Amino acid sequence: MTAQKPLFRSAYVALVPLLALLTACSSVPPNRNPVGEWFPTVRGESLDGDEYTLPDDLRGDMTLLLIGYVQKAQFDADRWMLGLLQAEVPVRVREVPAIDSRIASLFANSIDGGMRSGIPSEDWGSVITVYGDAGKIARFTGREKPRNMRVVLLDAEGRVVWFHDRGYSPRLVLEIDRIVRDAAAERSS
Repeated sequence: MTAQKPLFRSAYVALVPLLALLTACSSVPPNRNPVGEWFPTVRGESLDGDEYTLPDDLRGDMTLLLIGYVQKAQFDADRWMLGLLQAEVPVRVREVPAIDSRIASLFANSIDGGMRSGIPSEDWGSVITVYGDAGKIARFTGREKPRNMRVVLLDAEGRVVWFHDRGYSPRLVLEIDRIVRDAAAERSS
């Protein structure tokens, strides 16, 4: 007896090209540097099920957001994460998949389930998926060259103090480290 493929998987695979087409047909917000601006208020949910309002729920400490618009940005995210961990940058990091598609939001559970299958459960709380408000983030940072992560350093109140969108750079990890450590020293003096 042969195993049958689950119906939802077949439907999901059939919808992937449709989602790509619909995303490609929408206008792409141009890249922009939002340094000095307040991060837009958006709602999302971590992979462990906690609801978040960003940046409000992150206030109090500096936070580095790794914002990705397409699955292929994960390679860039992994390099940033590895560099930050190796350099022991003392900053809270949140990965934010921002999926700007009304159709994709209908499949949020399946998409999030796919992410959970590739991420250890102890890291699920640091991944906050944004669906309905993803367009706000895309307009805030731009979405040209979507394979590059948008690396956004927020101060303790939610204002962007550093931004990069051109791919991983070890030199920039050290720059982020310096900014975070300088801000911590300033707060403690």
